[in-house]
Amino acid sequence: MDTKTRRATIAERLRLEGEASIVELAAMFGTSEMTIRRDLDLLEVKGLARRARGGAIAVQSRSFEPPILQRATHMALAKRRIGAAGAELLRENETVVLDVGTTTHEMAKAIHPDLHVTVITSSLLIATELSTKPRVRTIVSGGVVRHGEMSLVGARAESSYDDLNCDTVFLGVAGISDAKGVSEYNLDDAKVKQAAIASGRRIVVLADSSKLGQVAFVTVAPMRVIDLVITDAGPENPVVRSIKKQGIEVLHVEPAQKEND
Repeated sequence: MDTKTRRATIAERLRLEGEASIVELAAMFGTSEMTIRRDLDLLEVKGLARRARGGAIAVQSRSFEPPILQRATHMALAKRRIGAAGAELLRENETVVLDVGTTTHEMAKAIHPDLHVTVITSSLLIATELSTKPRVRTIVSGGVVRHGEMSLVGARAESSYDDLNCDTVFLGVAGISDAKGVSEYNLDDAKVKQAAIASGRRIVVLADSSKLGQVAFVTVAPMRVIDLVITDAGPENPVVRSIKKQGIEVLHVEPAQKEND
């Protein structure tokens, strides 16, 4: 592997995992630790890494949440396909939770207007979308509006799920990791997601391939509570392989051949 490719690979690993040690990187690339130190020094100069004791960490904080409009355009085609696949799982008279997120929003758009289901959501965007579908009974949790995100958070939003018993929870996440499970950028949103998970007997995660291997600020739940992951990542993806080994079902949608990040 040439120097340019190695440094690009290190930068990508930092973006996905948040940190990397010099010892691990040297073993991965079969180079000396001094070579890795020089790589990290250059990446820091370029603003692609921050040096830390024994290695480096990502420049971008795990709690940084890109604006919702930016997230909606990222992997947009994959999100539409994943959302459509989630909508196909719905059955007449089901009661489901549709979590906050850009991919769950795509699922709301894909729900057939003649399908009679009850949807509980903490997303005002999703509630607005479902208001155009007269056979969908929409229940909106209480709570405080997160400006810009249009999600409902706080104690009232969390307690809205306490006495509910739902068939399926469709969960949007910021990251999926073997070590950290499913994670989210914002602590308040994460608490609402945890309350929603407790209300469901089946948990389905909607996640495009860019989320696999990512670790965001707050762990929402360990992988063992997840029943199904819908993703555009292929069977060869290492996170997908790990998920399947844990007995979690994975539904693959056709990946986009050309999609802008």
